[in-house]
Amino acid sequence: METGMNIVTLSVASREAVEARALAAFEGKAQGAHYSFGSTDLLWQTLTRKRWELLQAMTGQGVMSIREAARRVGRDVKAVHGDVQALIAVGVIDRAERGIVFPYDAVHVDFMLTKAA
Repeated sequence: METGMNIVTLSVASREAVEARALAAFEGKAQGAHYSFGSTDLLWQTLTRKRWELLQAMTGQGVMSIREAARRVGRDVKAVHGDVQALIAVGVIDRAERGIVFPYDAVHVDFMLTKAA
């Protein structure tokens, strides 16, 4: 990845891992933009295929209207509005003065798949 890119990391992490990251940030250690989910189930419930497509269309694009986002993904405005509201609720997308914004140039997804118990 290019140096200077604004990258967000989406991960599955325990509360302890999130707290450790917060403590490191308080100590002045840069953590970067990070959104953690308590389980892979919660990650996939929140970041559905359609919402991934929406994030992909918005990555690095700056502020846009919901109508423009819907046009870019070829979907109905009402359906995209629902997905936008869900992503705003978890803090992944931000409201902006003239629309919505996903303020990142790239997304890094970080979680480990292990054998079932």
